[in-house]
Amino acid sequence: MLRIKPFHIIAVFCLFSGLYYLLRLSVYDAISKDQIREDRFVIMERKPFWGITTPSMVITLALGFWVLYENWSHFMAWRWMHVKLAMVAMLVAYHVVCWWHVVQLRDERSVRSQIFLRIFNDLSVLLLVSVVILIVVKPTL
Repeated sequence: MLRIKPFHIIAVFCLFSGLYYLLRLSVYDAISKDQIREDRFVIMERKPFWGITTPSMVITLALGFWVLYENWSHFMAWRWMHVKLAMVAMLVAYHVVCWWHVVQLRDERSVRSQIFLRIFNDLSVLLLVSVVILIVVKPTL
């Protein structure tokens, strides 16, 4: 398990950095007005999503469930792990919604303002902070 955990943590870092970068690009895309910039943002958003964020999500989930599987009875005895797994489900949903926003911006059908996208971007940070605190503190719920 200790050989797997560092790679799980590295994948989590890559995932969140990719999500944060992706949504920041989406904010700038929502602000852009000329076609050349919008075309550039389509490429700039597609590459981190499919090249960084999605592979990192797959690796994070695979390694996380591997660690969980190897110590199932230990981890599942703690309620904080159930909360963490619920947050993981929220993260997967967040990832899908990010993909939807990128597609909407690509097709120029987005009705979301740059302010909404900024707030949505910050949700990933709140989710990351919540998960890290939960794992480090391991509260008795």
